[in-house]
Amino acid sequence: MQDVTSRRASAPYNQHYDPVADKSIGSGSDYAPTYWIGTAGTPPADDGPVTSDMDVDVVVIGSGYTGLSCALHLAKEFGIKAHVLEAHGVAYGCSTRNGGQAQISTGRLKRSQWIERWGLDVAKGMHAEVVEAFDLFRNLIKDHNIDCDPQDGGHYYVAHRDWMMPKLESEAALLRDTFGYGARILSRSEIHADVLRDEEARGAMWEPDGVGIHAAKLAFGYQKIARELGAKVHVDSPVIEWTTKNGVHHLRTPGGTVRARAVAVATAAYAPRGLHKRTRDRLLPIMSNSITTRVLTEPELEACGFKTRSPITDTRTLRHYYRLLPDNRVQIGSRAAITGKDAANPKHLAALREGLARKFPALRGIDLDYSWWGWVDVSHDMMPRITSMPGVPNAFYSLGYGGNGVMYSAQAGRRMAQLVAGREADIPQLPIFRDELPHEGWKTPFRRLGQWGLYQLYHLQDERA
Repeated sequence: MQDVTSRRASAPYNQHYDPVADKSIGSGSDYAPTYWIGTAGTPPADDGPVTSDMDVDVVVIGSGYTGLSCALHLAKEFGIKAHVLEAHGVAYGCSTRNGGQAQISTGRLKRSQWIERWGLDVAKGMHAEVVEAFDLFRNLIKDHNIDCDPQDGGHYYVAHRDWMMPKLESEAALLRDTFGYGARILSRSEIHADVLRDEEARGAMWEPDGVGIHAAKLAFGYQKIARELGAKVHVDSPVIEWTTKNGVHHLRTPGGTVRARAVAVATAAYAPRGLHKRTRDRLLPIMSNSITTRVLTEPELEACGFKTRSPITDTRTLRHYYRLLPDNRVQIGSRAAITGKDAANPKHLAALREGLARKFPALRGIDLDYSWWGWVDVSHDMMPRITSMPGVPNAFYSLGYGGNGVMYSAQAGRRMAQLVAGREADIPQLPIFRDELPHEGWKTPFRRLGQWGLYQLYHLQDERA
């Protein structure tokens, strides 16, 4: 096994990359300047780039949480040693640009919306799936001693306006009475006394399952486990052409063509449109910005009233996700630019700073140690798919978490490994495993115009008194 422990990027980080507009993701780029990369230490060993043609059993495209979990479980449960192909460094995309929040969900829909879409029986099946997923996520960290700073204490869903409280109360009652899940409601005074002094908070719903993690350390932990089990992880090896001949997939990279009997796609929002026709335009990549403050002083911590390091999300449609990190910095993120060209526009950073200041006035104008952004893989119906690619033999994908993939990606990678291994019978009969991601058809060229309009509407709705 070749160990490469000091990867040197040959290209600067492209802060304007746009998976909708750009033909290629490139290769050899530095990481985005995230808090997670800045504090993770030296990445573990990888297997270097592809340097010649090769024949393998399985290729996994993408080395984020999902791809690494797929490789890990292929080896652990089925003895299949996959080759993971990554365009840049390991976990270059979503997996090192998120907020490090593990919640008991996947996709963008609530339990009540599951019932509305699929009926009660399917919704209960979906709930059982995410409960099982959270157990897997916790056990991976525990059983393999992944040093990702887990902060386990539940998830707080904070009402940012009074009119959101009845909705949270209804959802909490549904979780308790229908799903047997111990959600509960906290008042504004309880939040301020026992959780944190978020000045916007009118109350909150607390869910028992919620873990804050160090995003890059989690990914690097998965990488280390996968390689110990025999998987290969090839960095700086983007797939620039994918053809299938006589049932064999030919994946051309800058260093050589990898021929595989099976392919698992785990690129989240970072696959260029030209990767494959069955994945093209099946997602609408959404930009999310994030900042991390300098270390807070004791008076600042007192003023903000932090008594938890659990994940917190507010009830805006264009939501804020935030928490106190183990080193006493505050991280907060939210939706931002619509295009890659506009990603670095100062107005997005200013809006996020203002969001932080509204919640914690003592932090207005505080110095920032990190500021970054990244693309989130949102599906057109707000739910992920872990499924085969119609008409393409032995090809699968797991995509579309909508910002709720930190936890569920571990289970999604395992489910995709089961598909690759021909163990469909082990997977529950749920919609996210049966159908491919929906396509918007004739509306595809106008999606971003629609997104711009919806963002204006959502902002007006979110901020009304």
